[in-house]
This record gives sequence, structure tokens and C-alpha cells, in this order.
Amino acid sequence: MIDRQTFREILRFGIVGTISTAFHYGIYWVLQHWMNVNIAYTAGYLLSLMLNYYLSARFTFRKGLSAKSSVGFSGAHLVNYLLHIVLLNTFISFGVGNEVAPLLVFCIAIPVNFVLVRFVFRHS
Repeated sequence: MIDRQTFREILRFGIVGTISTAFHYGIYWVLQHWMNVNIAYTAGYLLSLMLNYYLSARFTFRKGLSAKSSVGFSGAHLVNYLLHIVLLNTFISFGVGNEVAPLLVFCIAIPVNFVLVRFVFRHS
């Protein structure tokens, strides 16, 4: 059983993740009509990363913004981004459509991201 604080963090992470993921997917969805899916996905990821950092620090983990958490968050998201790109291209290569593939990526990568980001904010 998880403790109350962890449960609340997971709940807040879900809210922030939903907002950031919707922002990411919206940018990707628009851009993928005009450019390579990897570039569109990366653009969406980078823009949502900035929003996600602010919301994660302030709302999810109730911490201030700092250079240490920013570096750790960016490092965690570099790992997460690589997971995203590998999964995106894997799903597309298996015939999943460009508009559906990111949704499958999110299902796998978001739980991994929670563990990485939680570690960063717990140790910064």
C-alpha cells in the first residue's frame, strides 16, 4: 500500500501529466501534417518539457525552481525522450498510424517518467 503523500503526488502528477501530454500531442498533431514525425514529436516534447518542469516543481512536488532540479529534470527527460522516440518509431514501423502511435508511447513512457522525475525532486 502506498502512503498518503505518495498517493497525492501520483494524483498531482496525473493532472500535470495530462496537461503536458495534451499540450505535447496537440503540437505534434498539428506539426506532423507539415514535417517529419520525429521533428514534430521533438518540437512538441521540448515545448511541453518547459511547461511540465514548472508545473511538476510547483504543483506536483511542491518545490521551488532551482538549477539542481532543472538539471536533474532535464536529465530524466533526456532518458524519457529517448524512450519516447524509440517507441514512436517502433510503433510506426509496425504499422501503427502517425496519429495513434504517440498515444501508445504515452501509455508506456509516462509511468517511467514519474519514477525518474520523482527521484529528481526527492533528491534536489
